[in-house]
Amino acid sequence: MTVTDRDKRALVLLALLAAAMLIWRFGPGSDDAPVEASVDTIALTERTLSGLRATAAVAPIKEEALEKAREQLAAREKGLLTGETAEQAQAQLLQIARRVGKQEGLDLRGGEFSPIRPLAEEYGEVTVSVTFECAIEQLVNLLASLSEQPELLATSELQLTVVNEKEKRLRARLTLSGIVAGELVPKQKGGRPL
Repeated sequence: MTVTDRDKRALVLLALLAAAMLIWRFGPGSDDAPVEASVDTIALTERTLSGLRATAAVAPIKEEALEKAREQLAAREKGLLTGETAEQAQAQLLQIARRVGKQEGLDLRGGEFSPIRPLAEEYGEVTVSVTFECAIEQLVNLLASLSEQPELLATSELQLTVVNEKEKRLRARLTLSGIVAGELVPKQKGGRPL
């Protein structure tokens, strides 16, 4: 039997295809090649897992601390002056001042209101100024009684003049400040407090 040129070319082509098939099947990108995990990858995965476990263990503690902080904030915000408007909150502040003054035997007069001011981002400050005459002991008792009120109050200004030196009588102008929710603070056009 004789092999023609055509048969020789077909055999060469068949040999090349067989070699390509073997390279494709058993070469570096084949699917049957065993996959070996790197020791570094296992160690890295174990460190990541231990870090996640530590984070998961701390999460309940952080949630508990957050809940306690929320409770403390709610307890402290009970002292905010209430009112639908800043003017109502100022009126409440004036009522508190007059009520405490009456308990101390003082007649707190006037009631000058200053504009509400922002206090941080979440709160505002309302103020009211009152005038009265008193003895030094009455003034000390009034200031002590104001500090014992459940509302968040502070004396922001106190001006004293002597009326009668022998009787130790004073004319006082007291400015009280109270804390209100930030929603009562007037906003500028840009959304920032005035």
